[in-house]
Amino acid sequence: MSEETRSETYAELAATGPYGVRPGHALITMVEPHPGHEYAYNRWYEDDHYYAGAMAMPWMFAGRRWVATRDLQLLRVPEKSAVAQPVTAGCYLSTYWVTDGRYDDHMRWTVAINKRLNRDARVYRDRTHVFTAFQDHESTVYRDGAAGPRDFHALDHPYAGLVLEVIDAESPERRGELLEWLVSRHLPKRVAGSPAAMVTLFRPTPLPGDRMTYVKQVEGVDTRVTLLWFLERDPRECWDPHFTDLEEPATGRRELLAPFIPTVPGTDTYVDQLRQSP
Repeated sequence: MSEETRSETYAELAATGPYGVRPGHALITMVEPHPGHEYAYNRWYEDDHYYAGAMAMPWMFAGRRWVATRDLQLLRVPEKSAVAQPVTAGCYLSTYWVTDGRYDDHMRWTVAINKRLNRDARVYRDRTHVFTAFQDHESTVYRDGAAGPRDFHALDHPYAGLVLEVIDAESPERRGELLEWLVSRHLPKRVAGSPAAMVTLFRPTPLPGDRMTYVKQVEGVDTRVTLLWFLERDPRECWDPHFTDLEEPATGRRELLAPFIPTVPGTDTYVDQLRQSP
């Protein structure tokens, strides 16, 4: 017997509200599977959670998973990070775009569906959320101007790598100044002639009070800026010339700079390289 789906409600919901393609919001989640659970975690996420816990939800219109093998983890800075302790923690990163103006609608669904998944024993326990936050889109800086993929293409375009950067402003009052420096001065200079086709900038939003207990509340909501650098080359090939001499912001502190490469969906590629260098 089929379950009740309230199909008539879907037509009503589809007829109202924003439905553009701009990524107004994002879910960025960096997770560390517990030792000995790397393969099981990867299969659970790839075979079930990526779809049932993310892509099947309303208004989450694009997603991609990334992985940091041990050699990539060892490139991370700073050694003492306010985001990851130790800085190598968090070998999987998942990134998702949410339609602009649909954050509240999506959050109601995601809290409800994750409660259901938890009740039905479809949540993998042996993992730690190192950095998980829904975020509001602030800006995107493009290397090639109007040419090339836009930010709404970024999670579908076959980029060879991604760098997660997290910067904390000195104070809530100075985050606007930090964003202005990043968008107008720092990033245009850094992406020019580099393998980074674009950099998207976000600021985190607090998680709802009825979130699942295994996900900690977001830190730095008033001060933090999250950047995603989308690379056309493997980050190992361009780390030294492009990421080891980034200027430290005058109004904040870089708390994480972490390179990743894309996972290969449906496979366990790279799982055997999470704890040791290839």
